[in-house]
Amino acid sequence: MARLANLNGISETLAGALRLPSLRRTQKRANIVGFQGKKKDDHSQSEHNVQTTRRKLALGLASIALVGNTTCNGVSLAEDNGFWIDGPLPVPTVDNNIANEKTGTRSFLKKGIYMADIGTKNRKYRLRKCAFDLLALEDLIGKDTLNYVQKYLRLKSTFMYYDFDKVITAATVDDKQPLTHLANRLFDSFEKLEGATKQRNLPETETFYKDTKVILQEVMDRMA
Repeated sequence: MARLANLNGISETLAGALRLPSLRRTQKRANIVGFQGKKKDDHSQSEHNVQTTRRKLALGLASIALVGNTTCNGVSLAEDNGFWIDGPLPVPTVDNNIANEKTGTRSFLKKGIYMADIGTKNRKYRLRKCAFDLLALEDLIGKDTLNYVQKYLRLKSTFMYYDFDKVITAATVDDKQPLTHLANRLFDSFEKLEGATKQRNLPETETFYKDTKVILQEVMDRMA
């Protein structure tokens, strides 16, 4: 008899649980009906929706007008602001003796990067910023990460290469030779480091990176 009582209790509990969703749905419908009965609230809500729709429509028409004006004047504005390029990306060049004497270029250079004319002061800042970023590269160097190290090194060193050239060009006569010497030391070290990462040689990468760190610190001090 005790077992039958337990079974009856379980069946009653399950039956109650099965009836819960229907009770919740009934309560939800009752709430909705009660809300619809408030005509005054519906009227104010309707007015609010109409005002919101009108506001959105006005903003949409204003956006279309702005886009239309921009489209009409887009060509002239683009030619005046100096940031628009009509055609293929220009290939950057250097005017100073900072290329590899044997190859006439640098092995780490990444192609397809647009070098905007940001002025000498900003180029010095970017040189210091790239040097700082490369000083933090040590934490990334590992057996399975040399591919990422190579890509990051090429990107940063390419910016530093062309920025260094413009900084040397704008420097005084007394500063040109020391800056050129510093740049060549840095880029010679970059080529060795990039070659080691390309061959996935971890011991050489770590060795060349230690030498590069010293020069990167000199660049940061010089461009401060």
